[in-house]
Amino acid sequence: MAPQPNLHVHDDTPHGVDAAESKSKTHAELTTLPEKPIDRLWRGDKAGNVKLDGIPTFQNPYQQREWVKEHMASAFRYWGKLGFGEGASGHITVRDPVLPDHYWMNPFAVHFSSITKSKLVLVSPDGYVSPHGAQRPINTAGYWIRTGFFITQLKAAIKKVLIDSEIHKARPEVMAIAHCHSINASAWSAFGRPIEILQQDASAFYDNLSVYDEYSGIVLASEEGTNIAKALGNKNRNCILRNHGLVTLGSTVDEAVYMYGLLDKHCKIQLMVEAAAANGLKKVPISEEDAKYNSETEADPEALYIAFQPEYELLVEETNGAFLK
Repeated sequence: MAPQPNLHVHDDTPHGVDAAESKSKTHAELTTLPEKPIDRLWRGDKAGNVKLDGIPTFQNPYQQREWVKEHMASAFRYWGKLGFGEGASGHITVRDPVLPDHYWMNPFAVHFSSITKSKLVLVSPDGYVSPHGAQRPINTAGYWIRTGFFITQLKAAIKKVLIDSEIHKARPEVMAIAHCHSINASAWSAFGRPIEILQQDASAFYDNLSVYDEYSGIVLASEEGTNIAKALGNKNRNCILRNHGLVTLGSTVDEAVYMYGLLDKHCKIQLMVEAAAANGLKKVPISEEDAKYNSETEADPEALYIAFQPEYELLVEETNGAFLK
C-alpha cells in the first residue's frame, strides 16, 4: 500500500503561517466598521433599501407586552426542541412593559414544548400570581433568583422585592433571566470552571461569564438567589452554577434564551475537547486578543437578538403559530 500523506499536522505556528509573519493580523479596525455591531454582520443593496430588522421599538406598552409574551412562549418551545426540559425545573422571567415591577414567568410543572402565550403567568412584586395573567402556580426558585438578582445589584441588605425605579437603577438593560438544568451544562458545571474560548462563537462569553462555585441546595429562599447575583457581578450576563446548571441574562428574552443554548453547546464542546486532550491531542484555545476582538461584535445584545430570529420564525412555521395563542 502506498504511504498516505500526513495531513492537517499542527506545527504550533499561529494561524498556520511562519512565526515571523504571525504578528500580522487580519483584524479590521473597529473604528472603520459600522458603529452598531449588528451592522457589521450584514450587507444590503447599494441604494440602502434592503435593511435588516433589529429589536423593534413600541410607543404602546400594551403592544410591547404582547410581543414580549409571544417571544417568551417561543423561547420555551425552543428549549423543548433542544430537550432542556427536566420535570418541573427551569424558568424564564421577563419584566412586564406595562407594569415594570411585575414580570412574566412560565407556569410550574408545564412542559416547555406546550407553553403558549396564554399560559404565561404575571407575577406581582411580592412574588404572587397576578390576576392579569394565567391563573397557575409558579416556580419558587425562579422568584428567588430574580428577586436576589435585583436586590444584590443595589447592594441592599434587606429582603424585599424592588420597586420599579430601583429595578431600573440596578441594571436597566436586563429584561430577561433564563435558567434550567440542561444535560451538557449540568455535566460541565460539576467542574466548577468556566468554559474556554475554543471556537469562534464562544467569544460571546469573553469577559462575560461567571462561575458560582458553591452549591447550597434547591433555591427556596432569597440567600441563594442573592449569592448567584453576586457571582454575576455588575456586568456579566452568563453564569455557570456548580452542580446545578446555567443562568443567562438578556435585554430581550431572545438574547437570554439564545445565550443559554449557546453556552450549553459550548459546555458540550468543552467536554469533548477535554476528552480528546486527555488522550494526548493538543488543545489550542482562541487567543485573548482574538476573543476580545470577536466579542466586540458577537456579544452585542442586538446581534444576539437577531441570532434567535431564525429559530423564532421556524417555530412559527413548525407549529403553525400554536404558541402565539
